[in-house]
Amino acid sequence: MVPRKLPPAKVWNGSLPPIGYRVVASEQRGHRTKKTLEIDPIQAETVRLIFRLARQGDGTSGPMGVKAIATHLNAAGVRTRDGGRWGVGGVHAVLTRTTYVGRHRFNLRRSRARHRNPDAEIVEMTVPPIVDAADFAAVQALLKSRSPALVAPRIVSGPTLLTGICFCAGCGMAMTLRTGKGGRYRYYTCSTKARQGETACKGHTVPMEKLDRLVVDHIERRLLQPKRLEQILSSVLQRREERAERRTAHIAELRRRAAEADARLRRLYDAIENGVADLSDPMLKDRIAELKATRDQARGDAERAEGALDRLGPTVTPRVLRTFARQARKAMRTETGYRRDHLRALAQRVEVDAKEVRIMGLKSELLRTLAAASGAKTAGFGVPSFVPKWLPGPDSNQRPTG
Repeated sequence: MVPRKLPPAKVWNGSLPPIGYRVVASEQRGHRTKKTLEIDPIQAETVRLIFRLARQGDGTSGPMGVKAIATHLNAAGVRTRDGGRWGVGGVHAVLTRTTYVGRHRFNLRRSRARHRNPDAEIVEMTVPPIVDAADFAAVQALLKSRSPALVAPRIVSGPTLLTGICFCAGCGMAMTLRTGKGGRYRYYTCSTKARQGETACKGHTVPMEKLDRLVVDHIERRLLQPKRLEQILSSVLQRREERAERRTAHIAELRRRAAEADARLRRLYDAIENGVADLSDPMLKDRIAELKATRDQARGDAERAEGALDRLGPTVTPRVLRTFARQARKAMRTETGYRRDHLRALAQRVEVDAKEVRIMGLKSELLRTLAAASGAKTAGFGVPSFVPKWLPGPDSNQRPTG
């Protein structure tokens, strides 16, 4: 059998480009023109907005799900490339497409049968990225954590302090609440062991009060110290400054595009007024409508990008860190629902093993919590999802309580 000839990795295959990109000629070879993708500044801002909503929310909420993002986009008047309304499928496709981190894949399925092609037949080409790889990975983890196949709704809203973030290190499944002596004693126990017995997972059972205290004490001693916070957040703050510079440049580009479209509209209006152009010409009407749409979308995207820039939060000073650490330690000792939300903003996963308890969290969530406590216009506390970042070393491990 003659192997199928695949297109070169740098040549665009001719299908409709993903939102945020446009097809451009890259090289002329005889009668054939090689094409590739470049970023469309206007559409790219819509892609960035979708990822921001998934990670940070709209400034009044925590990270938003696919349906909530679609609702937000439609309410804000943000339309798809063809002017339609956003749906769950379209938002999910954007959030899961590797194109936006620079790896566009095509020839995934056979055109008629729609069966997935073997990996050897899938072609990948390098394109300019729109989203940071770290942001993309965090969004994938958020989507996975919300999957109904992995997390039941009752786990997210359970009554205990560590419900939804406490897992068995052996099988990776959630630790659930068990009681004894008519409810007098409460334990976290491996859900796999509870359902299927020790043949499925040897699991662990830990008194709830002891594990809660262990986690809270460790976060207070090891995380909520100003010097430790500064050490953890240093790289995140540097990336935030770099991102702010890129967004400022992008906003300037959007403003330039809007001004350019507006100038062209003015020239067309002058031509009509001077009798050089006929307003009844259908092509002229289409061109005016196209320029108006380009101008209005560029302006709207620039305003949204400026709003996102404002929500990056305040400058983190030693005084801010001291104040945050003091307030957070106090909040961790309250017995209200706020205590649980606050803890989940600091730690997103607790793994219980035979010899240690591992506490893990996401630096960006820690920074968002810090900014919110400092009065910045950021999303409020929510129940973040797991991506291990802070406390990766030996100091994150504590002995279980038996």
